[in-house]
Amino acid sequence: MQPLSNWSLAERRQIIGVFTDIDDTLTTQGRITPDALQALSDLKAAGLWVIPVTGRHTGWCARLAHGDAAQGLAPWPVDALLAENGGLAFAPDFEHKNGLQPLPNKREQLSKIYQQTEANRTIDASRMHQVAQRVLREVPQARLSRDEGGRETDLAFDYNEHHHLAPAAVQQVLAILRAQGMHTSVSSIHIHGCFYDFNKWQGACWLVQRLLGRELAQELDRWVFVGDSGNDQPMFQHFKHSVGVANIRHCEASLTHLPRYVTQAERGAGFAQVAQAILQARSA
Repeated sequence: MQPLSNWSLAERRQIIGVFTDIDDTLTTQGRITPDALQALSDLKAAGLWVIPVTGRHTGWCARLAHGDAAQGLAPWPVDALLAENGGLAFAPDFEHKNGLQPLPNKREQLSKIYQQTEANRTIDASRMHQVAQRVLREVPQARLSRDEGGRETDLAFDYNEHHHLAPAAVQQVLAILRAQGMHTSVSSIHIHGCFYDFNKWQGACWLVQRLLGRELAQELDRWVFVGDSGNDQPMFQHFKHSVGVANIRHCEASLTHLPRYVTQAERGAGFAQVAQAILQARSA
């Protein structure tokens, strides 16, 4: 990983959109930091696409997409949001708008959209319930993630948020999920399992195709991804411009695919450094 300062001015000037992880990239101890929230707003105000992508469940992400008036929470300043590692998204209610530009001072209403049909989701919900029960029987110390508001396309077990799970137990959970035919990934807080090969890269490609009618893989010189953990590896693997916030060094040894650059600061402060680098290049 190279220092973020090695990212050339010419490359930064070409960026039109930012994909970013949420947990421990925008947040610290579960809350977005003010500098990271301001960075999202500044990027959108400058006319860039801003799209968080997370393993968090649909109910949690709905609050970010729509806000929560009862708690005085405004919607995040984003153009779309990928949830459950790309299994579903909150996005503007249109498709294939070639040449569509985000509007810096206007926020489209975000609707929930899925990659799977409702029939397939219903079948998989039953299958996932059975797998979850097997995990909880065979690994008694395992705990499902706290998915108030609903998780719809994958399973998630908490190993490092509200509940700590030893590394050996994490591997037990992963082994059971894989034995049941599930694709797996591990974020900074959760173990994920899904019957479809949903991951952040696949979800990002699906969303760009849906929103813009274009192939993300053919314009990777114009997008950047920022992340920090294992379930960000598909993005690190594919993106030409990928950045890890500094806390990625805590799990660096366990990753097969690393980002091209790394920030000096951790978490939200690190994301703010990435936003600053992009915005400085656009004004230079």
